[in-house]
Amino acid sequence: MKKLFPLILCIFLVSLLSGNKAFLEENENPKTALLLIDIQNFYFPGGRSSLVNPEEASLKASKLLNHFRQKGLMVIHVRHETQPGGEIHEHVKPLETEKVISKNHANAFKDTDLLAYLRSNSIERLAICGMMTHMCVEAATRAAHDFDFECIVVHDACATRSLKFQDREIPAEDVHYSTLASLSRYYARVVDTETFLKESED
Repeated sequence: MKKLFPLILCIFLVSLLSGNKAFLEENENPKTALLLIDIQNFYFPGGRSSLVNPEEASLKASKLLNHFRQKGLMVIHVRHETQPGGEIHEHVKPLETEKVISKNHANAFKDTDLLAYLRSNSIERLAICGMMTHMCVEAATRAAHDFDFECIVVHDACATRSLKFQDREIPAEDVHYSTLASLSRYYARVVDTETFLKESED
């Protein structure tokens, strides 16, 4: 028995170290999903609520979408339940196999099955982009953070519009960046598309 003890101890230590390695690798690479929020036709030129530079943002979102599809990672499309123009834009058109969440609130988690779907698929991290930066993207990010998801907002794949408060006009660029600045302080890491894709390949 004394002769067997060192062998048993060695096996135990190897098993323990292997388990720790697997744990570390798993936590260094949390299971990630792409959340594409409200990239819908009514936000584009000719739509009833057109934004500033929605085409450019949607093309960045399309790059993210193609990356997630190539990697076999989860993609979730979120859309407002509204017409006319409620169709998801062709640049990020869902596949039949991809989850589509329809909502009636700014927060994509409110009165939808989004949270249950993410948890049932063991998702830990969300890459978030879409429209509008200061409204539905922000609402989803704050909610996701409060549900303990790690959040990454891909800022150049988002778009918004100018706002007015009292007699002051707030340009869309200022609305966009002030929202991102607020989110980056506590709720999310904020990166551009190329940075996200590069880090995903490392």
